[in-house]
Amino acid sequence: MIRVWARVLSLALLAAGAVLAQDQPAQPPAAAAAPGGDSAPGPNAEPPGGKRVFGVLPNYRTADASLVGTVLTPAQKLNIARKDSFDYPLVLLGGALAGLGQLVDADPSFGQGMKGYAHRLVTNYADQATGNMFTEGVFPALLHEDPRYFRRATGSKKSRAFYAATRVLVTYKDSGGRRFNISEWLGNACSVAISNAYYPDNRTVLDNAEKLLEQVGTDAASQVMKEFWPDIKHRLFTKKEKAN
Repeated sequence: MIRVWARVLSLALLAAGAVLAQDQPAQPPAAAAAPGGDSAPGPNAEPPGGKRVFGVLPNYRTADASLVGTVLTPAQKLNIARKDSFDYPLVLLGGALAGLGQLVDADPSFGQGMKGYAHRLVTNYADQATGNMFTEGVFPALLHEDPRYFRRATGSKKSRAFYAATRVLVTYKDSGGRRFNISEWLGNACSVAISNAYYPDNRTVLDNAEKLLEQVGTDAASQVMKEFWPDIKHRLFTKKEKAN
C-alpha cells in the first residue's frame, strides 16, 4: 500500500508540473563554449534548476545537454550518488511516506506507535538511498556508464516528456555511444533484493518484481520533473516579480 501512495505522490507532482509549465516556452540549453572560452558548464556545475526540484527532490544527477560526451571519473559518479542519497530533503520525504504507511498500516509487522513509524522511516529512506547509490554510483562506475540525466530543454512538451521518461532504458557509455541502461535496472534490482532483509511482509518473487518496476517507474517520473523544473521555476519567479 505504501508503494501505491508513493506512486500517487509522484503523479501529483507531475500533474503540478504540467499545469505550471502550461504554455511556458522551454528555456534553451546553455550553448557550448567556443574553443578557449569559459561559458560552457563543467561537470561540477550546478544542475539546471538548482540542487532540488520543488525544494524536495535531489537534482544532482541532472546535467546540461552540452555536457553529453564528457566523462566522469568513478569518484565523481559516486559523489553524485552520495549527494542524491544523503541530501536532507530525502529524509523528509521518507518521513512523509512513513506517515502514509502508518496511516494505512502498510507492512503490519512493523506495528504502530513511534516504534512502527521509526521502522517505516528508516526502511523508506533505505529504499531511496540504496537505489541511488547503486544506480548512480556503484554500477555506473563498474560498468562505465554515465549516471547523469541530460536535460533536453528544447522541443515539444510531449517529446521532452517521452525523452525524459525513457532515459531509464537508454544511457551513455563512457567510451561513447548509447546502450541499454544496465545500471538503472541492475542497481534497483540490488536495492530490492537488499530490502527483503527488512520487509518481511513482501518477499515473494511477484512482490520483488513489483517493487523493481515501481522503483524504475519512480525514477522515470522524477526525470520528467527534472526536465520541466527549470521552466516551472522560471515561470514561478517571473510571476513573483510581476506581482511585486
